[in-house]
Amino acid sequence: MTLRVLGIDPGLTRCGVGVVEVDAHRRATLVDVQVIRTAPDLARELRLLALGRGIEALIDQHRPDAMAIERVFAQQNLRSVMGVAQVSGLALRAAAERGLPVTLHTPSEVKAAVTGYGSADKKQVGAMVARLLGLAEAPRPADAADALALAICHAWRGAPVSARSSSGSLTPAQRAWRDAEKSVRTPRLGA
Repeated sequence: MTLRVLGIDPGLTRCGVGVVEVDAHRRATLVDVQVIRTAPDLARELRLLALGRGIEALIDQHRPDAMAIERVFAQQNLRSVMGVAQVSGLALRAAAERGLPVTLHTPSEVKAAVTGYGSADKKQVGAMVARLLGLAEAPRPADAADALALAICHAWRGAPVSARSSSGSLTPAQRAWRDAEKSVRTPRLGA
């Protein structure tokens, strides 16, 4: 059984969208990767319209089982955060309209999942995504590799911890992810 996940690295100028299939042994296969672009001089509402339509078209084309979106985090540039949050909202709405489950992942969560190191840089993430998917080089721009990393992270997180690779053991990145999950306590409401 395979899990098809659509990952979204939201951005107003460049929105990375990656689709992967991950089997029961946590082997990932590239389905598609794209970057939806909008011109910075275009009115914001028109940019959001184009991004929303692009995301919807990719969901409808690839029919994923789940969607993973990078969680918006605080930055000094409020305008940048607002654009990312707006694009995230478009993706959330498109998923909800289609009954598609969505999970938000932090950048450090994604980095830890694919590289084994939560503070990995973009070059390290891209290189590991290429390696995991059997690609000759990292997808470009970095938004594309980040979207694929989100999809892989989600698939691995959702797959049973007992799933093994073809060699009979988890990869170093998968072990790091499993260990990180075990060490994190999820706070409960009211606790």
